[in-house]
Amino acid sequence: MIQVSVNNEIKSITTATLLSDALRDWGYSDSKIAVAINQEFVPRSTYTERTLNANDQIDIVRPVGGG
Repeated sequence: MIQVSVNNEIKSITTATLLSDALRDWGYSDSKIAVAINQEFVPRSTYTERTLNANDQIDIVRPVGGG
């Protein structure tokens, strides 16, 4: 198990977890979100390729509509 920070909350995941799998496990699979890992934006097209590492800082944001 490794630990990562998700929106400043520590979560434990298995080693070599893909971002797409983690997002599904955390309840974001059907959400319109943006993700940054260690302050770098991650393109949605790479979610299934991006492996999470110990101590990654993951920021998940949802767009806010308004006018």
